Amino acid sequence: MIGIVGGIGAGKSTVAAELVRLGCPLVDGDAVGHALLAEEDVRSEVRERWGQGAFAPDGSVDREALARIVFSDAGELEALNRILHPRIRKRMQEQIARSRGDPSAPAVVVDAAVLFEAGWDDLCTHLVFVEAPGPARARRARQARGWEPAVWRSREKMQISLDKKAARCHHMVRNSSSVGRLREQVRGLFSQIVHAADCLR
Repeated sequence: MIGIVGGIGAGKSTVAAELVRLGCPLVDGDAVGHALLAEEDVRSEVRERWGQGAFAPDGSVDREALARIVFSDAGELEALNRILHPRIRKRMQEQIARSRGDPSAPAVVVDAAVLFEAGWDDLCTHLVFVEAPGPARARRARQARGWEPAVWRSREKMQISLDKKAARCHHMVRNSSSVGRLREQVRGLFSQIVHAADCLR
């Protein structure tokens, strides 16, 4: 069970994608959360808390509008987390159980932006920190999400500090040069983890 953590824009998805290419099923916590926002019971709780202003004209949750609300107030973010996090954990556990039942899967990868913040790191046996320079992360956040540097910084401040995240991880890969070099590091780490697991069997 390999958990991927790091700052916003560090390249966690690239690391996870390389592990998937090596045969690992992916449990994507962010994708699970997005899917849950389309479910009626979750939408009802969102509407009860934040009203129609959190919804698009078609009745779906407007994720950008909801983000503007919750990321400007820690109390509102905690309220959203109370709605989503228990459900996300349950879905992740179900996906993990299915993946672990696949004898061809050498490992399962868990990619979730708030792995530590939500306490989901206990689902993982190996935690990998993806390190990348701040300016590069800010640039990627702007390119991929359209976030200005101030938005990127404010979102990061609502997570556990990178130093604390790195200290809690078993492994590190550095995304400070090319994508090819990052993938090379991931392949080496993957071999190390799988070999160690095989030795324990």
